[in-house]
Amino acid sequence: MNRREAISAVALLLGGTVVGADLLVSCTPQSKKVDNLFDKNVVAELNEVADTILPATSTPGAKAANVGEFMSRMVTDCYTKDDQEVFKKGISQLNEASDKKYSKPFMELNAKQRTELLTGLDAEQKKYMASKKEDAPSHYFRMMKELTLLGYFTSEIGATQALRYVPVPGRYDGCIDYKKGDRAWAT
Repeated sequence: MNRREAISAVALLLGGTVVGADLLVSCTPQSKKVDNLFDKNVVAELNEVADTILPATSTPGAKAANVGEFMSRMVTDCYTKDDQEVFKKGISQLNEASDKKYSKPFMELNAKQRTELLTGLDAEQKKYMASKKEDAPSHYFRMMKELTLLGYFTSEIGATQALRYVPVPGRYDGCIDYKKGDRAWAT
């Protein structure tokens, strides 16, 4: 094979890959699944849970940072099978607690009811975590709360609008005076 034939073969191979990928993507039916564990309705519910934990104030809330999708991705990609099951079951338990207390699912609650419900679940998880055995899984609401905080404060919105952010700092200054009311640093 000479040089021209090799270049032609590579061009054909790469061109076929690009065209093939575009054709494959355009012909794939849209799935309602975000990943293999959660569908779009569950992600929307996780966004509402996260937004109840970190609501919009003078800065955007967790829902604006799409923390629900972050949670679903982290649980799918990083959690063990046991923790995934606890988390998935926890979504059902959240709705059961909502049905028990308000006779309607979490998504139909108003902001005050959501806050009351999640405050109760937070107290429940604190008791559980204080008395749990070392090898027992974490409480599902603790997982949701931790993922909400991690997802929000590592998002662009959380890092740049809720925290102080300098994209390219000029120098390291390890001792900066803190004034009451200053936001924490993201970088």
